[in-house]
Amino acid sequence: MGLKRNMDFDTTVKMHVYRTIADSTRVPLIAEIAGALGCAPTEVEDSFLRLRVRRLLVLEPGTSEIRMAPPFSAVETPFRVSVGPKSYFAPCVWDAFGVSAALHVDVTVATTCGDCGDPMSMEVRGGKPAAQECVVHFAVPAAHWWDDIVFS
Repeated sequence: MGLKRNMDFDTTVKMHVYRTIADSTRVPLIAEIAGALGCAPTEVEDSFLRLRVRRLLVLEPGTSEIRMAPPFSAVETPFRVSVGPKSYFAPCVWDAFGVSAALHVDVTVATTCGDCGDPMSMEVRGGKPAAQECVVHFAVPAAHWWDDIVFS
């Protein structure tokens, strides 16, 4: 498969992943994607690996399945993002705001205070975080997030 064909296929796979997440709130499995796109599961796995190298997907350690398709998380996290009756998990507060940007919708983020553990709620309305008293803290500088993106 040539480079351009790989990139076109990777874009198709990536868009299918994001459409599935947006519609169903869950990350699709390799077999589901292969079935929907009419290709072999190994082609989807190879695409996932290329997308991982480009930092467009994070895979579960030791597998080819998706852990994160930023700003969405396939696993439960402390950042639940509600959009009407649907809810998604985000890997961090930055990505929780990113769900609003990715879906072009207002969201409510339910989380807990990293300092005291009290429940917190944040909102994005009209593309902007709603004003409220809180501090968002990033323990790892952005330049180092990909050193260990699951921890960051």
